[in-house]
Amino acid sequence: MNKKLLVAGSLFGLLGVILGAFATHTLGNLIEPENIASFNTGVRYQIYHAFLFLLLGFTDMISKRTKQIMFYGLLTGVLLFSGSIYVLATNALTSFDFKTIALLTPIGGLILILSWAYLLFTFVRKPVDKN
Repeated sequence: MNKKLLVAGSLFGLLGVILGAFATHTLGNLIEPENIASFNTGVRYQIYHAFLFLLLGFTDMISKRTKQIMFYGLLTGVLLFSGSIYVLATNALTSFDFKTIALLTPIGGLILILSWAYLLFTFVRKPVDKN
């Protein structure tokens, strides 16, 4: 499970940097400034969660089961939240109207919130370390 978390964190980090550069250097001339800002919000949240994937992969403070739940929650949340923001922000560049998937953004955000809440719950219920 640690390897999955580390690979996911590295991949989301890598893609976040690439997408951020793409937004700055390419999309800036193609879409409206408010859409660039929206796209960059997706990038920012993707990179935040890339760091969380990496931290989870390196820690032994939580169980394998918790790591599995966090992996799937974060993966789903980032793909829905950031992914939907990317396609909605670049909607003007396609002939398909991606506004029909706009509901995926708050669903992805809710999944990310629930993942963080689950992690908090895991730490709160963990017995006090005597060291």
